[in-house]
Amino acid sequence: MTKIKVETPDGPIDALLGVPDGDGPWPGVVVVHDAIGYGPDNEATSARIAAAGYLAVTPDLYSRGGRARCVTRVFRELLSQRGRALDDVLAARDHLTSMPQCTGAVGIAGFCMGGQFALVLSPKGFGASAPFYGTPLPRNLSETLDGACPIVASFGRRDPLGIGAPARLREVVAAKNIPADIKVYPDAGHSFANKLPGQPLLRITGFGYNEAATEDAWRRVFAFFAEHLTD
Repeated sequence: MTKIKVETPDGPIDALLGVPDGDGPWPGVVVVHDAIGYGPDNEATSARIAAAGYLAVTPDLYSRGGRARCVTRVFRELLSQRGRALDDVLAARDHLTSMPQCTGAVGIAGFCMGGQFALVLSPKGFGASAPFYGTPLPRNLSETLDGACPIVASFGRRDPLGIGAPARLREVVAAKNIPADIKVYPDAGHSFANKLPGQPLLRITGFGYNEAATEDAWRRVFAFFAEHLTD
């Protein structure tokens, strides 16, 4: 895993770059972190994506001052669907497409807050979107998904933030004829694919890692990406 700088309209930000073994070119994936921000979990996710044959760029949305100073702004921009945080994600996309090792096809994957970004930005030049428990769903979901790319979404039934979200997303993608694979994991909660600290307490509150759900979700995501990001 390599730390890089990504140029954005508001100056450079930090990012992680994962590169597959062997010779490219490869499709790319922008990975959007959860509300907690950077950590070992992000590196593991990038490594998993690279091992599957995709360039992975994870922009640090808290580059301009750290989580404590940036989290409120990032959430505000996510809710309004405009601002530097969205520009940062799109800059990561452009960084990938500018790399000679990239085929030019780029997907987006996100977790928690990042899953919401993956939905909001699904119409913005991506070939496929993989939101993991992107709950609560973005406001005005139908308008948000106008022109969206294909979506492979994963939810946990025990997610206290996701009540009704899978059904609503299914309704919207069906109405718009957006290719989609939406699955709910009955024994999983919010953040089921993230190995975060404090797992016993997280599970009590409807959060927490679930290995079986994680492995199945990634199997679906990579099959979906292979269909929509490769020739």
